[in-house]
Amino acid sequence: MHTPTLAPLKAAMGPSAPLFLFFFLSWTGPLQGQQHHLVEYMERRLAALEERLAQCQDQSSRHAAELRDFKNKMLPLLEVAEKERETLRTEADTISGRVDRLEREVDYLETQNPALPCVEQDEKVTGGGPGAKGKGRRNEKYDMVTDCSYTISQVRSMKILKRFGGSAGLWTKDPLGPAEKIYVLDGTQNDTAFVFPRLRDFTLAMAARKASRIRVPFPWVGTGQLVYGGFLYYARRPPGGPGAGGELENTLQLIKFHLANRTVVDSSVFPAERLIPPYGLTVDTYIDLAADEEGLWAVYATQEDDRHLCLAKLDPQTLDTEQQWDTPCPRENAEAAFVICGTLYVVYNTRPASRARIQCSFDASGTLAPERAALSYFPRRYGAHASLRYNPRERQLYAWDDGYQIVYKLEMKKKEEEV
Repeated sequence: MHTPTLAPLKAAMGPSAPLFLFFFLSWTGPLQGQQHHLVEYMERRLAALEERLAQCQDQSSRHAAELRDFKNKMLPLLEVAEKERETLRTEADTISGRVDRLEREVDYLETQNPALPCVEQDEKVTGGGPGAKGKGRRNEKYDMVTDCSYTISQVRSMKILKRFGGSAGLWTKDPLGPAEKIYVLDGTQNDTAFVFPRLRDFTLAMAARKASRIRVPFPWVGTGQLVYGGFLYYARRPPGGPGAGGELENTLQLIKFHLANRTVVDSSVFPAERLIPPYGLTVDTYIDLAADEEGLWAVYATQEDDRHLCLAKLDPQTLDTEQQWDTPCPRENAEAAFVICGTLYVVYNTRPASRARIQCSFDASGTLAPERAALSYFPRRYGAHASLRYNPRERQLYAWDDGYQIVYKLEMKKKEEEV
């Protein structure tokens, strides 16, 4: 191998070559040592990296092999699971079809064999026993002022609008007011009502923003409120109510509130003492107001007969009680009621809540015998009715069911028709 020398460099530099060579050798010597150490360091680092890369390659190869083994084991299991899923889906579709057919058959059987009426013969109720005493206008037949002669044939279908508010409340329309306006009263003790200009606004996701709010001067009690002829009728606790003793013990005051002027135009203490909740399953309501083709009604109960409901016909102008009746409809397991053409229909349920059914009726005019009334089941839904409001203009029921707002359509027939 040829080794380069410094002779050419000496010849080129002439007499000053020895001095330059001394300085050059004194500078290049340490630099060559540092380069040697740097090369050794880089060789060690490269060897370490090569070793780590080899380890990574070994681990990657091992993991790839394990993944292939796992995949080979899982593929047959996935195929079996997919087949089982298809089998379960087919069975679920079959069961769903059977359930639908069974529900249709049950609905048909219910229409052919309605629930037995909850009617108890009681001398106090019927007034037919020896020694029975009259109670003024109580239990006399009601002289109807209209030609209304319809009764329920069947509760056909329902439409679930949405869920608004708590588990108990009331939503309704004014049967004598604007056909589209919706009134919502949430809760059993509240003082603010929501008013929606139309049903579409109420069904929106942010419905509360579309509503106007009307605040009443006294909070209502229960879910027995009623909107009728531009007024809100509701019951409140008078000053010195329960617990105060005296004549105001367990009494309620009826309020007539003008919705447009937002003023109380009349009030009256309800003429029944020692009131108790008329519905055994709706314990917060003491007076349930209702409207039909005949006007304004009130459903209530007293401790005098704590087993049955009472019915009263009210004057919507003065809140005076025109007539009162003791009905044969039991309080036990009752959840709500409504009036159509002067006939009280009481809806019953169970604990826990099941399918509601009309199981007792009372015609104040005496033209519809209880055994001839259609006692229908309601379509399946969520829980129990907190309120039911009949709209005679539409012949529909507006229901509050565990916070859901529901519309029931009714099929009607003449009272004199056979069941």
